[in-house]
Amino acid sequence: MDLRDYLRILRRNWILIAATSLAGILVGGGASVLTQPTYTADTQLFVAIQSSGSVLELQQGNTFSQARVQSYVKTVGSPVVLQPAIDSLGLSMTAEELATHVKASSEVNTVLINISVSDNSPVQAAAIAQAVGNSLVHAVDALERPKTGGTSPVALSIIKPAIAPTAPSAPNTRLNLLLGLVIGLVLGIGIAVLRTTLDNRVRGEADLRHVTDAPLLGGIAFDQDATKKPLLTQTAAQSPRAESFRQLRTNLQFANVSGLAKTVLLTSSLPGEGKSTTATNLAIALAQAGQTVCLVDADLRRPMINEYLGMDRNAGLTTALLGLEEVGELLQRWGEDELYVLTSGQVPPNPSELLGSQKMKNLIAELELSFDTVIIDAPPLLPVTDAAVLSQHVGGVVVVVGSQKTRTHDLQKSLGALEMVGSTVLGIVLNRLPVKGPDAYSYTYYRQDDLGAAGLSSSSESNKSRSNRSNGVPEELFPEERPARVFPISRH
Repeated sequence: MDLRDYLRILRRNWILIAATSLAGILVGGGASVLTQPTYTADTQLFVAIQSSGSVLELQQGNTFSQARVQSYVKTVGSPVVLQPAIDSLGLSMTAEELATHVKASSEVNTVLINISVSDNSPVQAAAIAQAVGNSLVHAVDALERPKTGGTSPVALSIIKPAIAPTAPSAPNTRLNLLLGLVIGLVLGIGIAVLRTTLDNRVRGEADLRHVTDAPLLGGIAFDQDATKKPLLTQTAAQSPRAESFRQLRTNLQFANVSGLAKTVLLTSSLPGEGKSTTATNLAIALAQAGQTVCLVDADLRRPMINEYLGMDRNAGLTTALLGLEEVGELLQRWGEDELYVLTSGQVPPNPSELLGSQKMKNLIAELELSFDTVIIDAPPLLPVTDAAVLSQHVGGVVVVVGSQKTRTHDLQKSLGALEMVGSTVLGIVLNRLPVKGPDAYSYTYYRQDDLGAAGLSSSSESNKSRSNRSNGVPEELFPEERPARVFPISRH
């Protein structure tokens, strides 16, 4: 993964990362609140050599004292120093227990000894530090005194008496909060990377490119009202969802610039990815652009187009394939544009045989003679073979991929099934994409007031398609309008 992939992971999982960071801060703060405060008292001693005071003796004494200081530092933690301090204060602990609360150190190239004592009581910490300092003075005096008698050549003096601290030395609330933030942030990023690595769902174009190089014809923005208002005509003319279908229409026309694929089949890997709504709205968008369009519901197992468009499906595709009625008698016109719908008809017991039959191939060829574009809604590829069989009779296939629903291995199987039967995949449509975020597939739209100033409105859709002919779009992408009157239309 490159830097952009990691940035995409952070944008996808920013809520998780923020939550773990906040949790780390709360844990750090909670630890500071629950930890009993500890106070530290310090005292400092000076090591001197008793001499007559000549320059040579002073130099020798200074060197001697610096060499002995480290030994005195080690002596602080011994019972020789700590036990007298315990006895003088009447503490109920052993020398070994007190040693865990006492720390001694010395500064480099000096004759200074620092003693620090930590305790839950600031007064007791100062008392212990002072007692240990006094005990060290007496212990060194006794250790360094010549056995033959006389005074010790080394004298320790307390130059910084211990005083009770006013603020606790631990816990360090600021440090705990910072550590909690860092640990939470690192943990959140780690979980996000692991989650993304294990998650094999297709969320956006970046994930799609790991599976296939097929053209991305468009992305349909997710709309919560789509379940109640699935049709393009039920949304605002300049909504992201409506603009997505118009962009899909344009990209599909350019993908089929040769015009060989007059019949386009829409399918998906699994049910519930939105292929039927995509096929219906694509047909509406093409009709709004001035084309004569036939929408065929070839999902003979779970037909949905009749429900979206409010049509009767008792007689439809299966009726024509069984030879019970002519196709022209079964077409139903919808809306004010040249959009005709062939519903599924009664659900048959053998959908695959009907869709793969010669009659189906002849029916598609007959429809292509009368319409500019034929859109076929087919069943999903993985559960049944209907779509793979039917794809051999059409000019091109568009695969609808449900964002955050389709897994990469399912999409690979679907595309492999189409490749195995020799189908032409025109491209991919990503459905249910977020409007914002790293996986959004959107464009900068004109505002509604800008459109009004430009003299545009939703009712001028067909005029806009004609004006595109003068804006560099090839003429063959916009065939001349001609009424689809080969079949006698009886149902309206």
